Amino acid sequence: MPLLRRLTAIAGTAAAARSYVRKNPDKVNKAAAKAGQFIDKRTKGKYHHKIEGAVRKVHHMTARPATDPKHPGTDPTTH
Repeated sequence: MPLLRRLTAIAGTAAAARSYVRKNPDKVNKAAAKAGQFIDKRTKGKYHHKIEGAVRKVHHMTARPATDPKHPGTDPTTH
């Protein structure tokens, strides 16, 4: 039973994170860029391309499409 509780807690945390990202995409992008710069500096550029790709993926994931692809003609910000 402890595994089920742990999985439930993780699912709740993931849902809260998705909600925060939807409501604050600019803050998430800024934090990701800052974290990427920090890590790149600490690793002395050794993983620059991987870090850059991860930050780019965050920026891509937080971009809001004009419409929801599952429901054309709807505004995704109202969901």
